[in-house]
Amino acid sequence: MYARLRDLIVQGLLAPGSRIVETEIATRLGVSRTPVREALQRLQQEGYVIGSPGAQQSRLTVAPLTRDDVYELLNIVGALEGMGARGAALQSQADRRNLVRDLKALNAEFYRAGKTIPIDHSSLYDVDERFHRRLVEASAGPRLLALHDAVKPQAERYIRMYISMLTGDIRTSVYEHDIIVAAVDEGRADDAELAIQVNWRHAADRLSKVIEMAGERGSW
Repeated sequence: MYARLRDLIVQGLLAPGSRIVETEIATRLGVSRTPVREALQRLQQEGYVIGSPGAQQSRLTVAPLTRDDVYELLNIVGALEGMGARGAALQSQADRRNLVRDLKALNAEFYRAGKTIPIDHSSLYDVDERFHRRLVEASAGPRLLALHDAVKPQAERYIRMYISMLTGDIRTSVYEHDIIVAAVDEGRADDAELAIQVNWRHAADRLSKVIEMAGERGSW
C-alpha cells in the first residue's frame, strides 16, 4: 500500500497540494482504511504528505513542490550517490571495468533518448535513473540503498513534473556523466564523489530556474 500511494504521488496522479481523504483513497484502491492510514503515516514521516498545523491526521495534503525543497532533496541525493560513486571507484579494476562498460552504454542510450523528436520524457528519465542506480548499486551496502530508496523518489517528483522544461539540451548532463564515469574508471574516488555531487547540484539549479518560471505547485 505504501508503494502504491507513493507511486501515485511521485507520478503526479495525486497532485501537489491536493487534500488526501482516507476514505476516498481506500475506495480508489479497493482496500480498507487501516492500511491506507498506516501508509500515510509513513509517507508523512518521509515528507511526501504533510499535515495542517493543529489538524487531525486525516487533514493531510500532498507535499507541495517548492524551490527550497528541491535544493534540499537533490543535494541529499547527490551526497548519497557521492558515497556510492566513491565506493565504486575503490573497487577492483575488474569490477570497475564492468561497471564503466555499463555506465557508458547507459549514457549513450541517454544521449540518444534526448535526441529523439519528439522527446519521450518518460524514457529519458528512466534511462537517467538506471545510470544513477547502477552506479549506487555497484558498491553500496543495505543502509545506503535504503536511504537512497527513501529519498530518490521525492526528487523524482520534481523531475517528472518539470522534465518537459528541462530537456531542451541534455549535452551538459551527458558531459557530466562522462566525467563521473572517467573518475570511476581511473579509480579517483574523491573526483568521482565530487562529480556526482556537482551533477545533482546543477540539476537543482536548473530545476530552481524552471520552478521560478513555471511556478511552485501546490504551495498555496
